[in-house]
Amino acid sequence: QVQLVESGGGLVQAGGSLRLSCAASGLTFRTYTMGWFRQAPGKEREFVAAIGWSSSNQLYADSVKGRFTISRDNAKNSVYLQMNSLKPEDTAVYYCAADLGGVRPGFNAANYDYWGQGTQVTVSS
Repeated sequence: QVQLVESGGGLVQAGGSLRLSCAASGLTFRTYTMGWFRQAPGKEREFVAAIGWSSSNQLYADSVKGRFTISRDNAKNSVYLQMNSLKPEDTAVYYCAADLGGVRPGFNAANYDYWGQGTQVTVSS
């Protein structure tokens, strides 16, 4: 009964900020790599950011590096994505995911075992 639930999505103006949260049940984050992916209509799922069991190990897509920050709170079984300087091209459904076997953050979606249902982020011009 592993479940990941995203929250924090919404409508924001270009240049604004938004903070996404992902709460997990049925597992703990202590030894799992956690990631964020996004998917816009008509496009394939795209890697955004990932964080290892140690928060010092992080990986970002070039398109969001310097604007987005991933973090985790293992005691709360939660992972977060702080999104700043948002652009219209950031508009997508954002998903959190858990990689149970990973020791380092990775960009390959096939390595992730559990997925949330997603939260919509819309950035207006």
